[in-house]
Amino acid sequence: MKDNYTLSSLAKADFNQLIEGKQTALYVLSNAAGAELCITNYGAKIVSLMVPDRDGKLTDVVTGHKSIADYLTSEEPYFGAICGRYGNRIAKGRFEIDGTVYDQLAINNGPNSLHGGLKGFNAKVWDATQKDTQTIELQLISPDGEEGFPGELHTTVTYQLTDDNEVIISYRAVTTKPTVLNLTNHSYFNLSGAGDPYVGDHLLQINADYYLPTDETAIPYGPKEKVEGTPMDFRTPHTVGERINDDFEQLRFGKGYDHTYILNKEGKELSFCARCSSPKTGIVMETFTTEPGVQLYTGNWMTGNFEGKPGQRYPERAALCLETQHFPDSPNKPEYPSTLLRPGETFLSTTIYQFSVE
Repeated sequence: MKDNYTLSSLAKADFNQLIEGKQTALYVLSNAAGAELCITNYGAKIVSLMVPDRDGKLTDVVTGHKSIADYLTSEEPYFGAICGRYGNRIAKGRFEIDGTVYDQLAINNGPNSLHGGLKGFNAKVWDATQKDTQTIELQLISPDGEEGFPGELHTTVTYQLTDDNEVIISYRAVTTKPTVLNLTNHSYFNLSGAGDPYVGDHLLQINADYYLPTDETAIPYGPKEKVEGTPMDFRTPHTVGERINDDFEQLRFGKGYDHTYILNKEGKELSFCARCSSPKTGIVMETFTTEPGVQLYTGNWMTGNFEGKPGQRYPERAALCLETQHFPDSPNKPEYPSTLLRPGETFLSTTIYQFSVE
């Protein structure tokens, strides 16, 4: 029985399916502290993450589904997924590299392209190799021209669950032609436990003096703005719900937070990004990244219409995302950190979600 089910009550057999000739499965990582991380190679998705609360009770802190069948028909196709080739948005589905215009990206989010198009990395079956009980490596080859992006792209994502209850996500990619790339993990967290109806009580701090305001289609205007004096300010801890309904244009556009924060950092060093905690469980999640930004999304478009993992529903604002990444629409904004990847270069990125209790 134990071998067939995970600590989060997932049946491993429900993740075995043949999709376009490739086999999907559920992979289970565990550490000396008793934590458990479940990954499927369909979309390289985090399906469940069990970490101890203040009483030592294991709590699943990410939303997800109980089977591959549910992921295939989900209203939320990005639950726990690796988004690519370009996580977040590219305005009007077009960009230019070295004088060549690429304008065949799918328009799948208002007038813009989102998360790699109609069938991004979240909907691909990756090749998975479980290295040991705490590490899995996933690989994907994206053909030249796929979803309108140039170059054959070879991507490797490694998940590691350390004995310090860290989830370390390492990214590596190379290309055969100049291309643009923005990879992120799109886990939806609720530190009170997946299925808890509201993250508004979570205390959040983000290490950012500036954010990127957007138009009503979620494309940044361009220039950064100070968070100071606005509901966007999480430099000191605030609850997520404290100002989310303020009469502030940026919050009206997104029905809540859905914005890129420019992290206070120089270069590509691994540095502190954010801290989030639940008053109900005492679970704390600290985020560190080599990326220049983080997208805070507060689940504003979640509906609760479908059942997630056994018995759970996920209504509006029942989870939040801290998607470490480069900035939206960077290929069309030369003033932003570049997302250009050329042959001979290697894209490298690391993000850590570290869990503890208070």
